[in-house]
Amino acid sequence: MPGFLTADEIEVLPKAQLLGHRDMHTDVLVIGAGPTGLACAIEAQKIGLKVIILDKGCLVNSLFHYPAGMLFFTTPELLEIGDLPFSTAHQKPTREEALEYYRKVTEHYQLDVRQYEWVKTVLGEDGKFIITATDRAGRPHDYHARKVIVGTGYYDLANQLGIPGEDLPKVSHYYGESHPYYDTDVLVIGGKNSAAIAALDLWRHGARVTLVYRGSQLHHHVKYWIKPDLENRIKNGDIEAYFNSIVQEIGVDHAVIDTPRGTIRLKNDFVLALIGYHPDYDFLRSMGIELSEDQCRPVCDPVSLESNVPGIYVAGVIVAGSRTNEIFIENGRFHGKQIAEDLRLKLRP
Repeated sequence: MPGFLTADEIEVLPKAQLLGHRDMHTDVLVIGAGPTGLACAIEAQKIGLKVIILDKGCLVNSLFHYPAGMLFFTTPELLEIGDLPFSTAHQKPTREEALEYYRKVTEHYQLDVRQYEWVKTVLGEDGKFIITATDRAGRPHDYHARKVIVGTGYYDLANQLGIPGEDLPKVSHYYGESHPYYDTDVLVIGGKNSAAIAALDLWRHGARVTLVYRGSQLHHHVKYWIKPDLENRIKNGDIEAYFNSIVQEIGVDHAVIDTPRGTIRLKNDFVLALIGYHPDYDFLRSMGIELSEDQCRPVCDPVSLESNVPGIYVAGVIVAGSRTNEIFIENGRFHGKQIAEDLRLKLRP
């Protein structure tokens, strides 16, 4: 029949030619291909369930967007998933080593990860969910799943300053590497880990750095080996810092800052607004998941992590709502086993 492939023809075609013939039905669909999403998929596969993972970005997309030379705060064994060892030559693993590790985990378990597919809607009911995603070309793809696990993290949505000039090209809510900022005036907004790490790295690579933070001092969550380093740089005058201060406006070549000593106009080439990130609350609500009023925590069973919507589970940092400092890879990776135990009872492989 013209326009259709026979079963024999499909078998001999290479994978690249079968994009229009991918299986769109699965037992479990995982939204988010971060470490927690991968861990959830692995544990579901271990009990004999078919799993598809969708992510609007690349594999472990959030880790990919971490600063290029970043060291993890934790030791490698605490980043392990699927009982596969994480080998490193360092006491603390690098971003590059982590990316390689999660690629190897994905290959070892032959996980069906479909990158660059952005989930737009989750409709239907327990046992009969319809998930619509769009690819990079904007084409829609409909998936059918018995259960859904949401592990979308929070790094994709940056907290906003809400001030004039925030949308200028010179402003970014992410920091990648220092080289583009060499010999420029960079304003770093924030006082937690992201801001502290960026400020030090920029200064060490030839940028003129000013730090602005609304708190009276660096946040106590700043890593113990970073905090004294940055405090010494500030004390020595290498990095200028304004505490108890707020950026009021960003201009093309300046920034206006409200400080305890009055309002100042600062010459400026780039602004890094590193003031944190938050989960996609609207997406969670669109599925019918209820959020707590104070901290936007999704309503879920604390053991199984099944949300108030039967058949939809939550995993990873989104379980903590706005308290994003409560859950990291180190503890979020165990959510897969919790969910798999519940799936074992409710689904027959």
